[in-house]
Amino acid sequence: MWHTETADVSCPYCGESIEVVVDPSEDAQSYIEDCSVCCRPMVLSVSISSSGTPRVLAARDDD
Repeated sequence: MWHTETADVSCPYCGESIEVVVDPSEDAQSYIEDCSVCCRPMVLSVSISSSGTPRVLAARDDD
């Protein structure tokens, strides 16, 4: 069964807090997702803690 988690991140462009859905079955992943507020592309870097909690960092796509 496929399991997802959610995490809150701050958009590096507009600063709004948004909720993103992550797949905790992979220990580390990086992908681009558009901000749901300002629609600019963010690079999301996801890591999963030993307890299974996702940690998500958002960076600008143009950095």
